[in-house]
Amino acid sequence: MTAVHVRSPDDLDPPAVLRVAAGAPITLDAGLLDRVRANRAEVLAALAAGGRPVYGVNTGMGRLAERTLTEQEQAHHQTGLLIARAVGGPPWLPAADVRAVLAVRLRTLLAEQTGVGAELCEYLAARLSGGWIPAIPRDGAGCAGEIIPLCHAFQTFLGMGTVLDGGVALAADDALEREGIPPVALGPKEGVALLQGSPVATMHAIMRGPEAGTVLGHQLSAAACTVDALGAPRAIYDPRLAAGADDVLAGVLEELRGYTADGHTSEHVQAPVSVRVAPQALAYATRALDELAASATRMLGVVTDSPAFLSGAFVSTGGYHAIELGLRMDAATAALVHLAEGSVQRLHRLLDERFTGLNPQLAVEPGPQVGLVVMHKRAAGELHALRRLAAPAALGSVDTSAGQEDLQAFAWASGEQLREAVERLLTITACELIAARQAIVLRGVPGAPRLAPVREFVADAVPLVTTDRPLGPEIQRLVAALRTHAADASR
Repeated sequence: MTAVHVRSPDDLDPPAVLRVAAGAPITLDAGLLDRVRANRAEVLAALAAGGRPVYGVNTGMGRLAERTLTEQEQAHHQTGLLIARAVGGPPWLPAADVRAVLAVRLRTLLAEQTGVGAELCEYLAARLSGGWIPAIPRDGAGCAGEIIPLCHAFQTFLGMGTVLDGGVALAADDALEREGIPPVALGPKEGVALLQGSPVATMHAIMRGPEAGTVLGHQLSAAACTVDALGAPRAIYDPRLAAGADDVLAGVLEELRGYTADGHTSEHVQAPVSVRVAPQALAYATRALDELAASATRMLGVVTDSPAFLSGAFVSTGGYHAIELGLRMDAATAALVHLAEGSVQRLHRLLDERFTGLNPQLAVEPGPQVGLVVMHKRAAGELHALRRLAAPAALGSVDTSAGQEDLQAFAWASGEQLREAVERLLTITACELIAARQAIVLRGVPGAPRLAPVREFVADAVPLVTTDRPLGPEIQRLVAALRTHAADASR
């Protein structure tokens, strides 16, 4: 895989972070490293001038920020910061997520406001390129910012904690020794710089957004297949109903009308609401993901280090408070929950002979055979779990550090909820696709020509259900196929 060559921090934008997450190595431009070295010299000169407390450098942290450290204490402080706060545990983040976290962290370290040395940046880039995967907790971080997971990530550079080798836990000191890599040597301000900001939340926004976008594409396919299977009236999908006022909705209407053109039609005057308003639900979800992507890009660019080095002075900041990312991910999750509600309802309509004119439950021989009704119950169970994810995860602050840290943005938790929401909606989508394809085949009509690739895609994973059989493994096979294929590839 071609390396991501970084000439400025801005080169580590969301597409580059996604490439690194997928395994691309990183190279740092010599000119960029020269600028980092020059900036580091200014930082060290400002620290040597003394005269003022610098949070986390010559003071304690949190409630102990008023405690001034002696020179002897400062000598070990940056290393100590990475040790005592590593209080998390499994489950760990997947390897791709870890690589994205490290890439986001590297971007902030390269920024002049952070003020670390070029050697630390090179050390991090080398670990990324060498496949170094620290064991980072997925949850259990009740702190302002993300100090707990970041301690787990970067204590491994000291030979402490755990790394993952093919998913197998390995002591970090053994891993460094095996690779012949010395532990990192941290200078003033470098330990605190590794722990500031919200790179885990930023990672989630960058990684989960495209995953949710994939399931939106499959939801459009599923809705179109159901429209075709039911023979629902198409006039309601005229893009002129939204053109000029809501271009996103107009685009969805245009796609849905195009995919269902020349397909099955019926004499029904009006389809159920879940069929009619699918474009509105898809348009809102699309906007929610667009807003999340914009927020992720902004978060990459703002100063999240605290203290930041600005115009020769050290300034405390609040850039680590990733509440916007958290609430944007919560909004995206809520949008997926609403899509799931519509999908489960459409699936139920497909099983009802009053709406399809086909055999009840899409069974070939109703009575002796149960058909697909139990698949709807699987989807209903997934929806029940999804609805519990609609509560905003970013909210719920508590006092910590004896009141010094009295507000948190649990944005990382919003990312975990969005991850689960995508997976559950994929399962519901798979169930709707199976039923819609079954209905078209049982009807004995060709169906909409542009949806033929979708029906073939579904049939490859789940053959027509002509007799009762355990469908669980086949549903999971289709879910796996949907997860790894863009919707356009199946249309």
